[in-house]
Amino acid sequence: MKLTIVVPTYNEAENLPRLVSALFLLPLPDLNILVVDDNSPDGTGQLAEELGRQNNGRVQVLHREGKLGLGTAYIAGFQHCLKQDVEAIGQMDADFSHPTEKILELVSTLPGCDMVIGSRYVPGGKLDDNWPFWRKALSGFGNFYARTILGMKLRDVTGGFRLWKRETLAGMPLERVRSNGYVFQVEMAYLANRLGYKFKEIPIYFADRRWGKSKMSFRIQLEAAWRVWLLLGRYKDLG
Repeated sequence: MKLTIVVPTYNEAENLPRLVSALFLLPLPDLNILVVDDNSPDGTGQLAEELGRQNNGRVQVLHREGKLGLGTAYIAGFQHCLKQDVEAIGQMDADFSHPTEKILELVSTLPGCDMVIGSRYVPGGKLDDNWPFWRKALSGFGNFYARTILGMKLRDVTGGFRLWKRETLAGMPLERVRSNGYVFQVEMAYLANRLGYKFKEIPIYFADRRWGKSKMSFRIQLEAAWRVWLLLGRYKDLG
């Protein structure tokens, strides 16, 4: 399977070489990586270029002018991939919260659906053991809140570890996607759901980042909470 994984980055110089190494150890000879870097002050973008040279061009880089947000990074990455010869497009964080070894299961599951997600909220899925109770409760409530408002059967609507068939993303009006924070994951799942695409979920252990600094904040979570309601009207013409 010709697979490109889109990895948005901002100050991930500590994580990116480790992630690239882990991904290329997988028995997936047609796997490539697209780094979408938001002009990281720590030199992540330049490091990604060097990793591309070291790995025969299997790491590509989109350089953006500044910190423009997660949603637009993914949309730019998806649109770039759709211009290339790929069969599937993945998305994951750079910080090892998403287990690289599970990509093999995502790949083997994809033929039976339109999008497969590494899920924290199906049986067998789990959040980091070291997270305090309040953090686990907040994460779980945010996911329950979004899926209940939007009426979705998908258990993990906020998760960002996903693998899409090329045809699925090509059939989605990506130009209509407006969310740019972490609610972007919700919007993409809801849009695909409205269009009738089929999902499958596989359980993952969602680990806390080991290196670097988290981009999540309470402000981002509040923004996501009210933006969920906007999605109800944005795609009412679909489905």
